[in-house]
Amino acid sequence: MSTALTRMSRRRALQGAAAGVVALGLLLWWMLPLGEDPPSGTITFSTGTRAGVYQEYGELLREELAEDMPRLKVRLLTSDGSQENVQRVATGRADFTIAAADAVDTYRIGGKPVMDRLRGVARLYDDYVQLVVPPDSDIRSVADLKGKRVAIGLPDSGVRLIATRVLEAAGIDPEKDISARSDGIDTGPERLGRELDAFFWSSGVPTDGLEKIAQTSSFRFVPIDADLVAKVHAQGDAAHFYRATNMPESAYPTVQNGSTVPTIAVSNLLITREDMDPRLTEWLTRTVIKSRDGIGAHVHSAQLVDLRTAIYTDPLGLHEGARRYYRSVKP
Repeated sequence: MSTALTRMSRRRALQGAAAGVVALGLLLWWMLPLGEDPPSGTITFSTGTRAGVYQEYGELLREELAEDMPRLKVRLLTSDGSQENVQRVATGRADFTIAAADAVDTYRIGGKPVMDRLRGVARLYDDYVQLVVPPDSDIRSVADLKGKRVAIGLPDSGVRLIATRVLEAAGIDPEKDISARSDGIDTGPERLGRELDAFFWSSGVPTDGLEKIAQTSSFRFVPIDADLVAKVHAQGDAAHFYRATNMPESAYPTVQNGSTVPTIAVSNLLITREDMDPRLTEWLTRTVIKSRDGIGAHVHSAQLVDLRTAIYTDPLGLHEGARRYYRSVKP
């Protein structure tokens, strides 16, 4: 090989290496702020019930945060769900949490004195209401639940909030017309058909607790049609956060057999308090956005986290740290 060709090969190799360094630098800029030491300390993250999406998402996010902020300790707390999560952050028992928008707004409407401390970090993904019955059940609509044993979620859960509204819209008094039970996704599936005639669940799909039993046993979803959703909307207040939609046929393929299910959806928000350190919140927001695909490989709902919609955290204003991050990546 000639000396000229050798020099040319070396030049090309150097150019390729330089391009690689530039690409890596751009990637690191997107992922982490260059030249900054990661925040440290301890934060508490309130999740949800075991076998639910909130809990799984929280565990995976903690792993991602450990990579970006190795000196930050993240303590996870299980909870009943959205309503308890909002209360915990507002009162200082937790620093960050996930909660459905209707639960956040219900807390606001209740006139709680600490509500004005709450701030949004990101809009994450949608919850779908899932009304589950045995495959041979005679329950075909929400109205058919009258007189049945129905799990409407844990007392401080978002499930309880939305199930109550759906039942009332169908003309059913949850305290008189059904035998109401407080099961969540951790106990409802195993009791279905024996101690329960139906159970409500609201979550991103698929939910691990339902996905597992779909592999070994069968169940059926009861539709919640658009006419009933319109009646829910007529209740006013936080009900305007609900929208009529279809649960995708890919959620539980072995159960749905290629069919969608008419139901209700509501957005989930990642929230914190106004007094949370802006720099830490900025870093956490960055991790939430950049880890979408990594977490989404395990929690399908997380694949829907999108930088373009994450800023819409109504009914809460954005936390200053989250706002800094979104401004830094604005095209």
